[in-house]
Amino acid sequence: MRLFPAIDLLGGRAVRLYKGDYGKVTVYSDEPWRVAEDFAAQGAKYVHIVDLDGARDGGTLNFETVLKIKRASGLFCEIGGGIRTTEVINKYLDAGVDRVILGTAAVENRALLRDAVASDAERIAVGADLKDGFVAVRGWREVSKVSVDDFFGEMSDIGVKTVICTDISKDGAMQGTNRELYKYLSEKYEVNIVASGGVSSLDDIKALKEMGLYGAIIGKAYYTGAIDLAEACEVAK
Repeated sequence: MRLFPAIDLLGGRAVRLYKGDYGKVTVYSDEPWRVAEDFAAQGAKYVHIVDLDGARDGGTLNFETVLKIKRASGLFCEIGGGIRTTEVINKYLDAGVDRVILGTAAVENRALLRDAVASDAERIAVGADLKDGFVAVRGWREVSKVSVDDFFGEMSDIGVKTVICTDISKDGAMQGTNRELYKYLSEKYEVNIVASGGVSSLDDIKALKEMGLYGAIIGKAYYTGAIDLAEACEVAK
């Protein structure tokens, strides 16, 4: 199983939000690329980056910071947040980012998603941020009318290979991840699923690995020291 330690960017800094609330921000570093260097030093191969400014407002305010993370760490970098046009997709991919994640755009602009997947399915992922059984958009501030099953079914039909699935109610709460959700989705749909939200112990990682999940994201648990990343990388192997 692939482990994706996470860096959430807000104003060029590495932060964490509590359950997606922009009013509840904890700043962990003014130099996010140093955080990524530590990921690499502890054995990580991947980094999951979220542009929170982009998710909320659109645009690529943190573009240069993302590239600095890629150059400094040498890790496989995936980026999500505010990626809603072909121009922005190409901007990241042409600059050497390994994979882009479509969130709001995957819900509201299926033509864009289909074109992106047709162009390079391996470098396109979709973010499914779930709240009360429905997909949330625009930095989790709005909940669409698209149910989790409808969404995953449509993503599979389109040919999406990887879905980063976040249970918003678990994110940043350090109360464990939604194992039942990921077991259900992984058994029902033929897509690579990355678990996100509430991965807060080695037991979570072991359980997700035993399900045969493609990947898992570690966020707050890394920053608080609840999970030792080097140990987690060994467990996930």
